[in-house]
Amino acid sequence: MILIPARMGSTRFPQKVLADIGGVPMVVRTAQQVATVDDVMVATDDVRVMEVCHGYNIPSVLTSSTHKSGTDRIHEAVTLLGLAPDTLIINVQADEPFIEPAIITQLKNRLEALQKAHAPFIMASCYNTINDETAQDPNRVKVILDHHENAIYFSRSPIPFNRSGAASYFGHLGLYGFDVRSLGAFCQLSDAPIEDIEKLEQLRAIYHALPIAMVKVTSTAFGIDTAEDLERAKAIFLH
Repeated sequence: MILIPARMGSTRFPQKVLADIGGVPMVVRTAQQVATVDDVMVATDDVRVMEVCHGYNIPSVLTSSTHKSGTDRIHEAVTLLGLAPDTLIINVQADEPFIEPAIITQLKNRLEALQKAHAPFIMASCYNTINDETAQDPNRVKVILDHHENAIYFSRSPIPFNRSGAASYFGHLGLYGFDVRSLGAFCQLSDAPIEDIEKLEQLRAIYHALPIAMVKVTSTAFGIDTAEDLERAKAIFLH
């Protein structure tokens, strides 16, 4: 199942999830974009989002307004839905109306492989290759990997430090997959100092020595983080 956390009270962009993109609310655009891959449900803290989703025949569930992160929100959603511990969940942010369905499929395939291998903790995400200029942007999170394609560390700084002049940089895409059991385990972990320093919740798993399997993908999608991003998205849908 694909769960889309949709919080109305964004501090940088209030009511962003309902922003109009070519006549369709953003959260609906995102849900429609990924609906070919798996069942989709929106987890929100506001009945207005539920009403909009209902108008487009998109299932939704009402969750608390006090969650610290989207991961906590989808954990409440799977609890309310009573999903089985082995159910695979993919967290897609509501502000990703251009995310390629093929990427979701790749992530789902990795999760299924981990499940088939009886991995004790199942968590996965995606990355792609980025250029040196993009690596300098603190808003673009970087990741370094071990030889099993598991994450070693995530940072807003360009990592690894390019002392040799031969470094390649990998950018993290903010998609996460879990099974329900591992999602619950993750949400019960204590916050990590590095998580609070970098403001990256996935570092909680790294800090507690839990593996995050990474999937290399190719993507041209972008999230809607600012009013400028929204105008860019509108222009794309107009064409």
